[in-house]
Amino acid sequence: MDNSIIDKATAYDKNRVNKKQVDNAISCLKEFRTKFSSTENPTSIAMLKPDDIFKENTGEVGEFFHDLEYYFKPLGHSSIRDSSLYRNIRVQIEDFKNLLYFVVDKKKSLAEKVDANWGKIKGLGDDKQLAKKIIFCFNYESGKVLPILSISHLKYFLGKIADRTSLPTKYYTQGEEYACLTLELLKAKNNLSITQGWEVTYLTRFLYENYPPPDREVAATNLFGERKGKNVVTRDQLELGEVVNLLGALQRKGKITGEQFRVNRELWMNQPQERNSLIKRLKSQLD
Repeated sequence: MDNSIIDKATAYDKNRVNKKQVDNAISCLKEFRTKFSSTENPTSIAMLKPDDIFKENTGEVGEFFHDLEYYFKPLGHSSIRDSSLYRNIRVQIEDFKNLLYFVVDKKKSLAEKVDANWGKIKGLGDDKQLAKKIIFCFNYESGKVLPILSISHLKYFLGKIADRTSLPTKYYTQGEEYACLTLELLKAKNNLSITQGWEVTYLTRFLYENYPPPDREVAATNLFGERKGKNVVTRDQLELGEVVNLLGALQRKGKITGEQFRVNRELWMNQPQERNSLIKRLKSQLD
């Protein structure tokens, strides 16, 4: 274990900027789970449409992956730039639905979910990065997953925050190794009083900022996916947090739908000239 972790964790995020960004990301994840309630209602998977994956007429990513990727931006995980993978999933949407049924099955282990036949869809089984994102988002509340997609990163972080670990010397599958390392890192988190109560997204943000793996650039990423200096917060970020909180409150009160949440959030991001009037309108709806 790195002896500096207690000091770093104690001094971390004193201005709560990272906490606000993480809370916004979790709000987006909850919105995604409300819109695509596959875990709570597996039968809804059958309702997934090709345009939810990729819109051929506009060449845009559909809502499913657009919303899923939005959660991961504060952690610096990049979105897939090549649309061919989304096109492949669209073409094989029935195979993708079968994978989703497997992902939300509470009887299946994390190892089994990672080892599922993702390769049946070209490009989805290569490094399983997107597969692990899907698994995380639909198993978030289980307490058994982390938004860390790389086995090498799990090993690296484990060496930083764990006292001693007795890991197997051999794994039979990638999923088995990934699940074992995830479990050990969660145990290490819970064994440290300073990190015990941290939400896993917040922990992951802390690890990447304070112990960046050798193959990862040392930088923070804001909710717009922009690379920036550490602990620098912009006015836009703070205002976006206010908008997301307002939209979340309105949705909880049943005054807007999940689709209206997304439309209003994108209106704020894409039309700066409308921001003041948008915030006033949302506040008036809340009253």
